[in-house]
Amino acid sequence: MRSRLPLLAIFPVTVLTIVLGSPFILGNHPVRWESGSALPKVVIGDEKDSSTSSGHKSGTATASSPSGSASSAADALQVAKPWKQGMAQWGVQLYWEEEKTKRSDTFIEKQARKQAEYLIGLGANSVSVSFPFFIQNSTSDTLSAGAKTPSPERLQKVLKVFKDAGFRTQVRPILDEGTLKPTKHWRGDIDPASRSAWFASYKKFLTPYLRAADDAKTNTFVIGTELNSLEGDVGWEPLVSYTEKNFSGEVSYNANWDNYVTGRINMPVNHLGVDAYFPVKVPDTAPVSALVKGWNTWLDRKATGPLPKILVSETGIGAMNGAYHAPGDFYARRAVNPHVQANWYKAVCQVVQERKMQGIYWWSLWFDDDPNTKPDDKVASRLDFAGRPLSEAAIKSCFTSDYAGPGTATTN
Repeated sequence: MRSRLPLLAIFPVTVLTIVLGSPFILGNHPVRWESGSALPKVVIGDEKDSSTSSGHKSGTATASSPSGSASSAADALQVAKPWKQGMAQWGVQLYWEEEKTKRSDTFIEKQARKQAEYLIGLGANSVSVSFPFFIQNSTSDTLSAGAKTPSPERLQKVLKVFKDAGFRTQVRPILDEGTLKPTKHWRGDIDPASRSAWFASYKKFLTPYLRAADDAKTNTFVIGTELNSLEGDVGWEPLVSYTEKNFSGEVSYNANWDNYVTGRINMPVNHLGVDAYFPVKVPDTAPVSALVKGWNTWLDRKATGPLPKILVSETGIGAMNGAYHAPGDFYARRAVNPHVQANWYKAVCQVVQERKMQGIYWWSLWFDDDPNTKPDDKVASRLDFAGRPLSEAAIKSCFTSDYAGPGTATTN
């Protein structure tokens, strides 16, 4: 039987009014740099030379390999300590949008190997492949793949590269917000005219991806991400049951952090991830201990003590001044400050270990980027960590720590 995720605490209404009333200021949900962004994107080079490809990041100077031995990692392309049940999931969200000029399958597989090599150098044992699907507006009851949605066949090829290298793999479709931005909506407040039609449309879209994920022996399929307004709907029960019949791995849901700390995540799944962008009101010079305290203050509003059933399914922060106050603000482009990002990573890793959580997936790597190039801060997202030595060192220190994981107890 699937257990419902419990309500452990309720947030005071007054605090909710202050915090949740200003989502974009405080960053209560990640405002992603996805399709529809006004920020420029760099043209990708010839696919014959994948070393020059760059999706949303620019830069020609080669960054130091986080492994210190890129060639040996490339030769073996094998995770040092493959994930096993009960171990921590040390991973990254790999975000994949198909480019306007569709790349060949050969290029896609080579690019997947490049990302795998980089993640092995960081000490990762897990990867989550996130990709967009689309809706016309906030009240639409149909959704679909788009030009930027990878096909199930190509997704399966990428998953195979990571699985062959020993990674724990996860598939995570995520509703693109490009058509919602003009009306100031986001994926967490959509209100389909017909919810039954919406769920029928979602099932139709998911079906070939479930089959591809199952064929690739994927560990987890995320059935929904940050869909606050639809949580608890009766449509989830038959959809999750259908998913479990067509996919042999875990079925998970990724809740947005605001809903997680303020109420019950009423979803018929056994595995819960939290997309965690907790604002911490401290100066840029704050020590790691202050950030740890800030995270624990937020988490304690839900439950105190160990959280072995909870995975930090997505978190990140910009390498810039003022980011602690709004880590979920994906559009701000203030002065670069790599210490802010690195210290945030150190703090989150410490919290995850001290509270016996299941692990972390950092946001993010873009699939078509070359992770071995330094980000060009004139165009690159401040949330890029690849090519930022302090951040890479913090991630590697976390991923190669002695934390054994939450154990083998059944989750949620």
